[in-house]
Amino acid sequence: MKSARDLIDSLRAYQPPNTDLGQHFLVDDELLNVMVKLAEVTSQDHVLEIGPGPGTLTQVLLETGATVTAIELDEGPVLHLDNVFSEQQNNGKLTLLHGDALLEQWPESITKIVANIPYQISSPLIEKITKFNALNKTSLQSVVFMVQQEFAQRLTMAHPSDVGSLGMTVALDWNVEEHHVVAPHSFSPQPAVHSQVVSLHPHQTIWPADKRLIRMMIHQAFAERRKKIRSTLKRAPRRISRLKGWHAQRWKDSISSLLDEELMDLRPESLQLEDWVTLAVGVEKGSN
Repeated sequence: MKSARDLIDSLRAYQPPNTDLGQHFLVDDELLNVMVKLAEVTSQDHVLEIGPGPGTLTQVLLETGATVTAIELDEGPVLHLDNVFSEQQNNGKLTLLHGDALLEQWPESITKIVANIPYQISSPLIEKITKFNALNKTSLQSVVFMVQQEFAQRLTMAHPSDVGSLGMTVALDWNVEEHHVVAPHSFSPQPAVHSQVVSLHPHQTIWPADKRLIRMMIHQAFAERRKKIRSTLKRAPRRISRLKGWHAQRWKDSISSLLDEELMDLRPESLQLEDWVTLAVGVEKGSN
């Protein structure tokens, strides 16, 4: 098995890293193994990798005996990966897709997602994974990512200053854990920020209110996080009509029935996820 450094050097024969595409490649072989172990990848898994680049993580995933689907946007790494992993592609253990992971249709049989992702697509990628999980409730078991440390902290909401719409809405579907903090020198080229490994496991909680309604309320409130809930929720969410049976007047009638609730006098960062669910239940009841 080649070292991460050797694979990165091999890719550079095709082209230098494109940092505009978030190409900061992990050179720490031990950490690559840690990510795969955190995901508990076995030979029975079908793993999705996003942005394989030089194939450093791809190689470790294939060593487990798992089947891997890797999606790469940039043509240079695709040519490199075709050359390095030709045998694995021929025997069906690796499927390499040249395209945008946010636009490509993912195989329904995916059981794990493990990736050192381009940081600029972190939020939309979480959204796509959540939608994928909703459609394939019995297949996806875990997700392990390398992300920017600041993004990881917002996901886990470990500190009061990190409480926001991202972590709160992700918590509707996932249990999130922070793992290793990774310094810039572990990458080539080095990014300007620290990174962190995070894991997500779906919890399949059935909420007593429409999850889409809860999300809309959270996003709207945190868009003006300095204001009290009663101020930010007095107008209907912009996409409320996408929920069957909902419209602006119904929303206004519902919110007016909750004006005496103590939660309405708080600012969004003071609410726990259960509080948002309580408010959403109240909104649904108030509209009936």
